[in-house]
Amino acid sequence: MSIDEDRLNQFLGHAVGDLGAAISATLVLIGDQLGFYRALARQPMNSAELARQTGTHERYVREWLGNQAAGGYVQYDPAHDRYALSEEQALCLADPGGPVDLPGAYSIVEATFHALEQTKDNFRTGKGMEWGDHHPCLFRGTERFFRAGYNANLLANWLPALDGVLEKLKAGAKVADIGCGHGASTTLMAKAFPKSTFIGYDYHAPSIEVARERAKETGVDNAYFEVADATGYSGGHFDLIAFFDCLHDMGDPVGAARHARQALKSDGNCLLVEPFAGDRVADNLNPVGRVYYGASSQICVPVSLARNGPALGAQAGEARLREVMEAAGFTRFRRATQTPFNLVLEARP
Repeated sequence: MSIDEDRLNQFLGHAVGDLGAAISATLVLIGDQLGFYRALARQPMNSAELARQTGTHERYVREWLGNQAAGGYVQYDPAHDRYALSEEQALCLADPGGPVDLPGAYSIVEATFHALEQTKDNFRTGKGMEWGDHHPCLFRGTERFFRAGYNANLLANWLPALDGVLEKLKAGAKVADIGCGHGASTTLMAKAFPKSTFIGYDYHAPSIEVARERAKETGVDNAYFEVADATGYSGGHFDLIAFFDCLHDMGDPVGAARHARQALKSDGNCLLVEPFAGDRVADNLNPVGRVYYGASSQICVPVSLARNGPALGAQAGEARLREVMEAAGFTRFRRATQTPFNLVLEARP
């Protein structure tokens, strides 16, 4: 066998970078949970100062700072032996209310390790794993990571891109948020449109309890939450029904879309937010696709297969999603807008 040394070294360089990222994943969680990022966002510090500020042990903090600086997650000033976060790093690492919440995403990664033995069994047998069987860090991480995207895009870009929806919401509409989880999207919309009524549905009862608490903390009184499957909720006459990053997980996506079609008013809108994906595998062989295929194989596909579903996966693509919505009886379907991470699709009766 003839080995191309250049190609070998190129691959090994790539793999070492991935290994460094993998071994640092828990350190990102530590930086978030022990308050290191938030402290560094306030002012530059050395390891002793950061340890005092956070009530932690300096020797461990010193190694953590070295790891984070080597990975480009913090800035190091060798002249003054101080570490800090740039404004951009702080936005992604120290501001849970901002447009990107990277530590939230790392909680999702953490959940895949908790599920490793079940995932191996799934690969061998074709079995699935219900959403509620995952470690609770998955639910917390999902709320945080996706909430950041909703904060950045939902009110400013996604809802305005839908046909006539903004006017309905301002005047007073009835909205269903299917698969709402902890209700981040539901409460965000409810706070922005106090004349409208929002009902979040999710089949995971513990998530609904959290959603109710979140709504109470937020102070909204026009958001309600019910435990219900996507094909079995009883509400109707909705002006807007939304599926945020959940349809591809479902055991019966066509049934869920059909139920939404029946629950909508004749002039209603269905909002479908899905992970960004092209229609061909080759279109998705990029960093975003890599993340989504990773999540899909360990979280999304198992949830669908647990209910004998079609396992659309997180990289279903627009054409496949169109097929689902048209099979459910929707006659109009379009891409309303997009982000590097999301397809934002609109279906109408």
